[in-house]
Amino acid sequence: MFKHHAKIETNIFFLAVGILLTIVVGGLVEVVPLFSIESTIEKVDGVRPYSPLEQRGRDIYIREGCYNCHSQMIRPFKDEVERYGHYSLAAESKYDHPFQWGSKRTGPDLARVGGKYTDDWQVRHLINPRDVVPGSIMPGYKHLMRPLNYSDIAADMKALRAVGVPYTDAQIANAVKDLEEQVFGDPAAKPAVAASYPKAHIGSASGKDKVTEMDALVAYLQVLGTMVDFSTVKPEAIRR
Repeated sequence: MFKHHAKIETNIFFLAVGILLTIVVGGLVEVVPLFSIESTIEKVDGVRPYSPLEQRGRDIYIREGCYNCHSQMIRPFKDEVERYGHYSLAAESKYDHPFQWGSKRTGPDLARVGGKYTDDWQVRHLINPRDVVPGSIMPGYKHLMRPLNYSDIAADMKALRAVGVPYTDAQIANAVKDLEEQVFGDPAAKPAVAASYPKAHIGSASGKDKVTEMDALVAYLQVLGTMVDFSTVKPEAIRR
């Protein structure tokens, strides 16, 4: 057959058949093994849907094109794990629509940025990155200090539930209340939003008397990588 490959390459019928067979065989090799495993997503505790404020912050993150320079995917290589932390798990992005995995980085990966810096640092960095990172080429986002529009957050959560995000009726009904409470609530008083969304970052980042886009984006950044307790995640369990 290999001696006559020129005949196959110059005959459109045989070439089409060869391409089809290649795709079929390649597809089977990729798909068949998936039927032998229970799930392609690891079973880990702690991963939850984003709170209304975090979700709106994620919308802003995507709107501003942050994903063009910052991935949220730590690959299982020694240098990446030493720099950023535990490699990314599929389970961490199971409620992300769309997910932010990728390999393009102009700035650092943000999969574990939650809690790494204070709210004040995040705000200063977003307003003028050179104030905290002198060599940064990131543009400033001082316009994020404007009021946040969250009148349709409940509708957004309903749409996300339609594609598999397990928001409850109560969470959707209390969306506006939870969003405002996450900004203006007292962390010491353990507001209700903290019970509905464990590890949600409580408090105003902008310091304004109204909810701002900055509050939402910082809340989203501060939760990244904090949901899973990696001290309890065993590599053996992950492989299964």
